[in-house]
Amino acid sequence: MEKYCGILFHGISGKMLLGIMGASLIWTAVSFFTPLNIYVEIPTVLLGLLYFFKERLYQEFYRLLKKDFFLIALISCVISFTGAYYPYILDHFGYYVPSIKWLTEYGLVKGISNLDLTLGQMSVWHIFQAGFSNFSDPFLRINSILLIIYTIYIMEKKSWIHLCFFPILLLFSQSPSPDLPVIIFSLIILNEVITQNKNISLLFAFSTFVFAIKPTMIWLPILIFLCSIFIFKSNLKNLLFGLGILLLFFTKNIWTFGYPVFPVSFGDFGFTWKPNPAILKASSQYAVMKTYDMQYSYEEIQKFSPWDHIKNWFLLKGIKSKINILFILSLFIFSVFALVKKNKLIILICISLLIKSIFVLTFSAQYRFFIDVFFVIAFILFHEYWNKRKSVVVFSILCLFFISLLSFPGLIQQYIPSFQLGNFMSGFKKEQLYQPSVYEYHQYNKFKIGDLKFNVSKNYPYNFETPLPAISESFIFDDIKAGIFPQPVDKNNISKGFIWKTMTSEEKKEAATAINTIENIYK
Repeated sequence: MEKYCGILFHGISGKMLLGIMGASLIWTAVSFFTPLNIYVEIPTVLLGLLYFFKERLYQEFYRLLKKDFFLIALISCVISFTGAYYPYILDHFGYYVPSIKWLTEYGLVKGISNLDLTLGQMSVWHIFQAGFSNFSDPFLRINSILLIIYTIYIMEKKSWIHLCFFPILLLFSQSPSPDLPVIIFSLIILNEVITQNKNISLLFAFSTFVFAIKPTMIWLPILIFLCSIFIFKSNLKNLLFGLGILLLFFTKNIWTFGYPVFPVSFGDFGFTWKPNPAILKASSQYAVMKTYDMQYSYEEIQKFSPWDHIKNWFLLKGIKSKINILFILSLFIFSVFALVKKNKLIILICISLLIKSIFVLTFSAQYRFFIDVFFVIAFILFHEYWNKRKSVVVFSILCLFFISLLSFPGLIQQYIPSFQLGNFMSGFKKEQLYQPSVYEYHQYNKFKIGDLKFNVSKNYPYNFETPLPAISESFIFDDIKAGIFPQPVDKNNISKGFIWKTMTSEEKKEAATAINTIENIYK
């Protein structure tokens, strides 16, 4: 990547991050035509090993370890230990693993969102994980590897405040959650901009890559774009690489979802494989209810006055109301800080975050969509005041705290019952000392509606271990309620994609049988 695109920044971590972006983009293009199976993984790994020895990168590793061996070894052990816990993020089972299964077995499938709307996202991070999931990383712990790369970056750049964020990020190390890479990458790009990295072409390209991983990171490419105009006075041709990545991202979404940006039905080009409007409407209503933590029905929310929308969001029961209040308070404090400082870069960062926040508050103001804002604001406010000693002390104390929470989840369940993810943590198991913990669940039912033969997990809402094609129960109910059901474009080859069709009378009978079977399991 450096030979063809230039240097993002000097050091081993710069090579690694550019390599991650390169592999992700190449595999995204490849996955339109072929699954990301072992035949894709082996050449990539061999190419990486070839350059590792050809460019004598082991010498750079040796020099780095020689300087900070104890600290790097300590952090790596903590990452390995926490990354071996059981996954507990619900999206791991309903979105991450199913996406990776489809990518490794079929690649990007046209209209996959008709089968299961969630799969229409197909994050670029899951494409990257899928490419290494056949034999290099079968336990799907790529996020733990990324945390080690982040450690190397911190040691190379001597930017010690990053260590203070580390313990919180350990909570994302058990799953291929796209939240972790976008937080890490955004903090790295911010650090590079602050330290006067003027390679706008690669900075903008990398920021659009972060956006392609998770579109709620829209503030990052906006920031680099604004910096290129108002600070670096850069030529617009330096943005072409990033715009190319953006085009690939839109193409990928149109292929899987039918629209340029998931889950927004904006930019309708009339593709036949786009989801049914009733399903999109149901998804939109669900997003509105998630904004209020499912504490109000959609009908109740529709009756809210403008003041009720604000008041009820701030007064939600449980911890989420505190997070919402802290979010708005943080934005206010940072805005005042930017005005007082009168620093052009800080003002541009503030503008970018405010634009992102407006988008999030407009579409679905869930805390998981703005959690990155807390990291960014904390970094800008305090990065000048943290030295190595302070950061290592904070890192050590917070690591003990968060490892205790992972090991004894009963503490969360008892003292923060409104934090629902705490109910899905399994605690420490001695087996994780030699192998990452994973769940197995192979119970499922087979159904047929029209030309589609599909599987549904038995007595469980997600399909992380269910053979493909698999559909989540909730989407089956939504489809049947709308009077439609997904069908393969070619019944003999599901890799050619899916469309939705209005059910015939015979298909409605098959659907009723499937519904009865699913409902009877829970009785």
